Amino acid sequence: MHRRPVSSRLPLPTPPLATPAAPLAWPLASGQDGLGRLERRSLVAGVAGLHLLGLWGLLQLGAVQQVVREVAPLVVDFISINPPLPRPAPPPPVPQPRQPRQPQQAPVPAPAPAPLITAAPTPDAAAAFVAPPVPVAAAPVLAAPPAPAAPPAPPAPPAVPPAPKAVPASALRYTVPPPVEVPMASRRLQETGTVWLRVVFDASGRPRQVVVQKSSGFARLDEQAQQAMRQARITPYLDNGVAVDITVTAPLQYDLE
Repeated sequence: MHRRPVSSRLPLPTPPLATPAAPLAWPLASGQDGLGRLERRSLVAGVAGLHLLGLWGLLQLGAVQQVVREVAPLVVDFISINPPLPRPAPPPPVPQPRQPRQPQQAPVPAPAPAPLITAAPTPDAAAAFVAPPVPVAAAPVLAAPPAPAAPPAPPAPPAVPPAPKAVPASALRYTVPPPVEVPMASRRLQETGTVWLRVVFDASGRPRQVVVQKSSGFARLDEQAQQAMRQARITPYLDNGVAVDITVTAPLQYDLE
């Protein structure tokens, strides 16, 4: 009978359980991850260099965009706000009215010349007979039209009457003197004065024109003087035995009694 050999393996110690007061610490012994100390430092340095390179790239992003904007070509596109208006179509040609065709007139034949009748030449004639020329009718003489009658002479202008002859007031001979009377309103207001009138008397002795030449200073007295002179009559003034018109400056005095 065979005996199984007793294993010389010793039981492995069990790790102590971790407690909240004392956390489990497994110190990584040097060389357990398969990397040496120099390789680990190189790896850490490479990772740190990559991070620094990425950070530098981020910092240079703005400058790179500015350079790209400066280098990129500028493209400008002009946009027309108002589109061009279409050109209007040319108007259709206006049809020309057809002219009526004129009928063709037949040519008028030229009149045949009148034949000249001559006598047959005699055998003894030394020369050929020449026909006499055809007499030409003389043109009729037209009588000249009669000359127009002269226009009648314009009528003579009417004779201008002579200007009235100026005479002094002392030359007047009143047949009806002017009725001088102070108006009642002028009496109440104590208005007095002398009115000088320029009067034109005709050949019959009647006043034809009465004008105030110098006022008395009161309108009522001036008006009464003109009315009184229009009622006056004088003896016609004779110039070389002929009655003529005269002009005179006559004063009329207005006083309070």
